[in-house]
Amino acid sequence: MSATEDFLSTTEEREIVDAIVKAEQQTSGEIRVHIEEHSHLPALERAQEVFKTLNMHKTSARNGVLFYIGVKDRHFAIIGDDGIDKVVPYDFWESTKKVVIDQFKQNQFKEGLIQGILQTGKQLKFFFPYQGKDDVNELPNEISRS
Repeated sequence: MSATEDFLSTTEEREIVDAIVKAEQQTSGEIRVHIEEHSHLPALERAQEVFKTLNMHKTSARNGVLFYIGVKDRHFAIIGDDGIDKVVPYDFWESTKKVVIDQFKQNQFKEGLIQGILQTGKQLKFFFPYQGKDDVNELPNEISRS
């Protein structure tokens, strides 16, 4: 098995996807998690590439959020699209990243991602509230890998 396959169990992945679904029930924001083994690029730069590859910049409100993990490199980044960056408080990304990394330092990867995802959903609901039956899920909720 590769490092990305060993990173989370199937059950843990389902719980993370469930957290994405729960978070997106509060907001029209779109949340994705991407896991890969290694990148030669710095985490933030690679996350920006993955963001575009996953077409996250094509949401109607430009409100996609990506949690990026480079397993072998022990890299983590969280980024959001322009629509989010224009409205969230200055410390939004750093406070969310801290929640995740605090858990990662204890090898609690699932818990860190779930806490970060739920916090993101809670914060985004103020700026991008859920649109009820008219709210379309623009991006898949599954964890992506490369």
